[in-house]
Amino acid sequence: MKILTEWRSPGKWKLFRLDDRLLLILIGIVVGACSGVASVALNRSLAAMVEWLAAFRQIWWAFVLPGIGASLSSLFLEKITREGEGHGVPEVIYSVNRHRGLIRFRSSFSRLISACLTIGSGGSAGPEAPVVISGAAIGSNIANFFSLNDRQRIALVGCGAAGAISAIFNAPIAGMVFGMEVILGEWSAANIIPIGIASVAGTQMSRLLEGNQIPFAHRLFHLGSLDIATSVGLAVVTGLASVLVGKMIRNVHAVSSRVSLPPWVRAGIGGCAVGVIGLFLPTVLGEGYPSVRLAIEGVFQSGLLIVAVVTLAKIVATALTLGSGGSGGIFAPCLVIGSFAGLTYHRALLLLWPSVPWANEGYFALLGMAGLMSGVLQAPLTGFFLIVEITGGYEVVLPLIIVATISTTICGYLEPVSFYLKELVEKGQLLRPGTDSCVLAELDIEEVFEDRFLTIEKNMSLQDFIDAAAQQPRRHYPVVDDKTGEFLGVVELERLLPYLRNPEINRNVSVAEIMNSEIDRASPDEELKEILRRMDEKGMDSMPLVHRGKFVGMVSKARLLDMYRQELKRQTQGKDV
Repeated sequence: MKILTEWRSPGKWKLFRLDDRLLLILIGIVVGACSGVASVALNRSLAAMVEWLAAFRQIWWAFVLPGIGASLSSLFLEKITREGEGHGVPEVIYSVNRHRGLIRFRSSFSRLISACLTIGSGGSAGPEAPVVISGAAIGSNIANFFSLNDRQRIALVGCGAAGAISAIFNAPIAGMVFGMEVILGEWSAANIIPIGIASVAGTQMSRLLEGNQIPFAHRLFHLGSLDIATSVGLAVVTGLASVLVGKMIRNVHAVSSRVSLPPWVRAGIGGCAVGVIGLFLPTVLGEGYPSVRLAIEGVFQSGLLIVAVVTLAKIVATALTLGSGGSGGIFAPCLVIGSFAGLTYHRALLLLWPSVPWANEGYFALLGMAGLMSGVLQAPLTGFFLIVEITGGYEVVLPLIIVATISTTICGYLEPVSFYLKELVEKGQLLRPGTDSCVLAELDIEEVFEDRFLTIEKNMSLQDFIDAAAQQPRRHYPVVDDKTGEFLGVVELERLLPYLRNPEINRNVSVAEIMNSEIDRASPDEELKEILRRMDEKGMDSMPLVHRGKFVGMVSKARLLDMYRQELKRQTQGKDV
């Protein structure tokens, strides 16, 4: 069922409709540029809020600031914009999977405001997910304005998400890869060009407004074979840390959801807990990018124990912020946790083998960032390209690939799906393009059932039934109650054959005596993939569709598979069939 009604006018935008590729490229530029503006707006708002609250950080009650910010964020989403808690990216993926990329217009600004309140007050989260949903919503609504079809709208949702990531990190390749690998979940030739163009447009808009700079510049690394070999060990560490991050956030969310308090109160409690941790370890507050810069530059002063404690504290603070209902993303925490996991690993190597001339600790921090990002997202290309672009670390490409791939593999074994997809999978809402679930989800049950059936009353004699059935040959005949019309079962042709040669017996046998009353039944509210699974499991070629006890029709596997083939052709060829 469509969420929004598309307005179409045959003559509107006729020039653009002449070439589908040109249309997506031109509109992709607009979407990418708007996403870039949204990213810059959030960055500047966060900087202004952090500066404004800096005067209050030294006061004894400063620990309540993250709680106040999280509470206001939750109230804003719940009461004003009427949107639920969450960090946004799963909602974008869900809209692509189930609602053809339709996203409400208010999502283009609601998460920006809520994230500014959460992160600016000290919550441990990142600005990336809010700008992703903002960019995706911009793409969706621009597609609606131009009356585009479903496939084009989904492509522009990917353009908006890619443009947002590209702009906020000044990383166009990473943004393009993120849009394809995470948001759309497929590498389609038709989408790569517009998403790539949108990524460039978003990046260029960010550079025009904020300058062209690498977010985390580092000194040149001089690597030996041993430094590259030890990256395998770091990949294991980051893989396990990635699993821990995801589990901690989900566990805090599960505990918080069971507490019988309003969502804004739960978010406030979680924020205050983060504030208490921040009294002792200020590094865990906010997005944490200054600490990442120190780690990458190799000038972070604390010893092994403190660095390890900061790593764990950042995991806990992120889980409390996002799990209790604060608004924000996981990118920035992953970069902080990954960089400090790398520092911890490096200092452990120094402790165990002090005589070895290891590479600068910034090298291990950089690898740790790639490992955490790849592991949590289970998207190694996104993790790899993002770290290369935001650090300029082209000389460490080989170990980056090693860490990204091994970390993702370890997470894949321990957690079959990524942090973004876990909730969708548990709810049965993840439908990646081209999969059976995705194709079947696009079909309505009204399209696959047949309602022109001869219904038989249970007290009808078998001979009368045979005479009536001769006028309408079928393999199944639904049986209903004479008085209530309630569905009772079906008469199957196979059960009828032994009686066809004996008309005398047939007059003394009723339909009720030979019908199959135990036959499986489908409901109009049931998903087609589940109906098809049960039909395959029980070897059925048709299944009665029953609503409130009344027979509606028969779901035919032959018709279902025919509609499946048509929908699969439409999705793979990008055409409306």
